[in-house]
Amino acid sequence: MRELAEAAGVSAGTIKHYLREGLLPEPVKTSRNMAWYPREFVERVRLIKQLQEERFLPLKVIRDVLENGGDLEGPDRLRAMIALEDRILERALSGQDTKGLSAREVKRRYGLPDEALERLEKLGVLTPSRQNGTKRYGPADVQIIEAIGRMRASGYSEALGFTVYDVLIYKRHLEQLVHEEVEAMMERVAGEMDTDEAADLMQRAVEPMRDLVAAMRAKLMIAELQARRAAQS
Repeated sequence: MRELAEAAGVSAGTIKHYLREGLLPEPVKTSRNMAWYPREFVERVRLIKQLQEERFLPLKVIRDVLENGGDLEGPDRLRAMIALEDRILERALSGQDTKGLSAREVKRRYGLPDEALERLEKLGVLTPSRQNGTKRYGPADVQIIEAIGRMRASGYSEALGFTVYDVLIYKRHLEQLVHEEVEAMMERVAGEMDTDEAADLMQRAVEPMRDLVAAMRAKLMIAELQARRAAQS
């Protein structure tokens, strides 16, 4: 353990903690107070420490990903996933207008009252930034605001009981959907193809996936209404 700690640049206490948390496979015991640690443990320990300090990932998350990679193959798989995530985020953020729209301009264009915007922000639906003391909404936030404004204009008004809190229905289910979607994509492409090629693949699938979700939602809504009618008859 002393040699492993020195080679990996951590303390023996850290090694013991990783062992207790299941982040490292059990070493080969050679005596009551001695164990043999494979050299591959050095890279694994360094990676775990890096993910803790640079990515702020909880040990449970790191353990789950390492376990999914299988024994000591986890570090290579995890690095491939990180590289792919970084590339996708880099592309997504580079395509955004960093300046965005000010709160005043958003209100002027889409007519949502300040109270509604503030509630959406508290719910985590909108995540505006502050630039030089001015609140600004990025492209995704503007799309959400525009959609909500159109819904209100079409008749989904507070007079009928519809409020901005209704978006929590979508937020709750979409969070689970996106989580499972990303898990599936990463499982299949991370480490299996070049990072840029994998990022291109995911980017090309954005619009087809959006159409798929919209079509399935429409179909499921009809099925739900038909089921309700059948239950009432």
